[in-house]
Amino acid sequence: MRCHDRAVLLYEYVGKRIVDLQHTEVPDAYRGRGIAKHLAKAALDFVVEEDLKAHLTCWYIQKYVKENPLPQYLERLQP
Repeated sequence: MRCHDRAVLLYEYVGKRIVDLQHTEVPDAYRGRGIAKHLAKAALDFVVEEDLKAHLTCWYIQKYVKENPLPQYLERLQP
């Protein structure tokens, strides 16, 4: 899916309480402004608030977790 006018975070529930965070995309005109970081944080905070597990297919969210290794994120990661 390509969407040129808005930032997106694609996800899919792959189990009853497991969400796969698959892809982030920010339009070229808006890159470098921290938008993907906000998407990643919002998705991970949602996982925490809803007491879900997360599988991180998206390389950017994987990078975000490495840079922000908060216990509440790390304990909810699925391999």
